[in-house]
Amino acid sequence: MQVFRYSGPEFDPYGDGTTERRSAEGTWPAPVATRPLSAVVALPGSKSLTNRELVLSALADAPSILRTPLHSRDSALMIEALSALGCRVAELPSDNRFGADLELTPGELTGSTSIDTGLAGTVMRFLPPIAALATGPVAFDGDAGARRRPMRTTIDSLRALGVDVEDDGRGTLPFRVYGTGRVRGGELSIDASASSQFVSGLLLAAARFDEGLVLRHTGETLPSLPHIEMTIDALRARGVSVHSPEVGVWVVEPGPIAGREVRIEPDLSNAAPFLAAAVVAGGTVEVPHWPAETTQVGADLARLLPAFGARVETRGDSLVVDGGEGLVGGRELPGVDLDLSHGGELAPALVALAALASGPSRITGIAHLRGHETDRLAALATELNRLGGRVTELDDGLALEPAPLHGGVWSSYEDHRMATAGAIVGLAVEDVEIDDIGTTSKTLPEFPELWRRDLLGLDAAPLDPLSLLL
Repeated sequence: MQVFRYSGPEFDPYGDGTTERRSAEGTWPAPVATRPLSAVVALPGSKSLTNRELVLSALADAPSILRTPLHSRDSALMIEALSALGCRVAELPSDNRFGADLELTPGELTGSTSIDTGLAGTVMRFLPPIAALATGPVAFDGDAGARRRPMRTTIDSLRALGVDVEDDGRGTLPFRVYGTGRVRGGELSIDASASSQFVSGLLLAAARFDEGLVLRHTGETLPSLPHIEMTIDALRARGVSVHSPEVGVWVVEPGPIAGREVRIEPDLSNAAPFLAAAVVAGGTVEVPHWPAETTQVGADLARLLPAFGARVETRGDSLVVDGGEGLVGGRELPGVDLDLSHGGELAPALVALAALASGPSRITGIAHLRGHETDRLAALATELNRLGGRVTELDDGLALEPAPLHGGVWSSYEDHRMATAGAIVGLAVEDVEIDDIGTTSKTLPEFPELWRRDLLGLDAAPLDPLSLLL
């Protein structure tokens, strides 16, 4: 057994085993689809599930084993942070193509350390309540982009629970949590309109509070409810008593958190660009090990992609999307009217499809995406319009009018889903170049290889197992 040291693939910017820059700007030329697909694309574990299970494993009363976890920048940052707080993480042998299984042994939570959140919302919002349970100060900071992400709800929540937090009034990173080893808990009201992660972060730690937690959401909207259901399912699987007596209210009873062995589902949101590719290129894309039941919002792809004319079916444990002849083969994509308040993280991929449609589209329910890795609404509108699109920002989404797109540089804004959205557009539009495909390392370091070789059947050499992310 080896103590965990993340060893992800060396960044292969072109997905073919070479690392030289192909242009003066160092951009990644998005491959154009030239024939219908017949692809099987296996994906690594869910980021959302991996980071929830990592946190619960660190708070548990016995060791846990995570099978097929995600190995990415976000999960590596979570592991580094939990290790700094006193949890021991070790690698276990595995035949998983995407990395080792993990064994986590909880220890006494100790502060007097610092945590790098990177751009990971789960790290910056899940770990401050854990730091409050540690003894000693814990400093939080991250990438420059992380300092723009809303954090006031987390900071104010901890203060309302009696925790000392120092942020100089910013309501954003950087800040410092002064843990005393215990949190009283009790009743708490918050406005989590900006992110469901504010709710999940408190629920994950609440069983360790002296009085548990009665949490009430006071805002008018609450995005991404499936992510809260995911948190509740993970807690219940570890023996925690948690229930929701009414919409927007959650009750967690104090008590132990059990260690357990858990197999992490594939990341269904990361499946979005690959399944969308079938709509553009035509042919079929199959994602194996698709769960029959799940709280992941990526499961909504099965009902959303048919709006673009695709056929979706399950074959055994796989989800298969059939795009017919596809846009590249001459089929026009219909415009759509979609409310994505249930799963906003799917929006970049679906907006990319809508930009290629022959009719107008409206994609709404996603105002909260302005507070993600970047302002995704502004970023998508800017990049599509730069390539000739006609995209207008709405209060809670985007309106798209049909327009022919042309090539150009697509900026990723240090946002993994912006980068993959550009790759979707590039399937149908020549000369699209992604300025920073490496940002996909946040949740899917293997994206260039999977896109070129597994999806499109282009030559690609295996990636070397050298560190990219840390």
